[in-house]
Amino acid sequence: MQSRDVLQVTWQKLSPDGKKKNLASYNKSLGQTVNDGFKGKVEFKDAGLQNCSIVIRKVMDQDEGCYLCLFNTFPDGSLTGRTCLQLYELHEPILQIRESNSTEETVVSCSATGRPAPTVTLNVPQQDLYFSHNSTVSVTNTNGTVTVTTTAVLSGFHGNGAQVGCAARLLSVPEIQVFKTIPADGFNDESGSDKNFTLILVLITAGFVCVAVVIIVVIRKHKNRDAEDTEMT
Repeated sequence: MQSRDVLQVTWQKLSPDGKKKNLASYNKSLGQTVNDGFKGKVEFKDAGLQNCSIVIRKVMDQDEGCYLCLFNTFPDGSLTGRTCLQLYELHEPILQIRESNSTEETVVSCSATGRPAPTVTLNVPQQDLYFSHNSTVSVTNTNGTVTVTTTAVLSGFHGNGAQVGCAARLLSVPEIQVFKTIPADGFNDESGSDKNFTLILVLITAGFVCVAVVIIVVIRKHKNRDAEDTEMT
């Protein structure tokens, strides 16, 4: 915006260690130039000596950081502008419900992974239900993301098929919500499967007992026949 004689505009990526890497440049003689290693990744949107902007395609983790825009002027040298790119990452939360020791309580936990750390909130639409004993744990992963797990006890549950929701939020990223319904009969489905499994074990055991009894009866019959043959002899 100043009345300077701009010879060239150069874009640079500033590394965390302070090193600068040239991405692209523009001047009247050569026009637009994208350096090797960045072709197809960096493109000019506005190419000019007074107004110059670039687009970064297919943004990835390594693209995060600060970028420098150098207006090389004569005879004053370069005027530098600086802008930084921060990546936001948010995955769909995982909602889990498990049985509590109390018949009127249910343990609910929700985990969400993002970068930076997301905000995880549990909620229930029923007015007669409420969360208590909330706890939140954060774990930093090797890829720079953070997994936040919120666990709470749902009280006031009377087996009415309550719906539980979990919302994950992260700055300007759209909120992600998931819902899960507690079965009206509690966790009887799981116990029913356990009963079926127990019944199968009982049937298998009974089958082995029957086979053993048959074997014993056959052996006794053979022994009786051998004894009879011996007496006749």
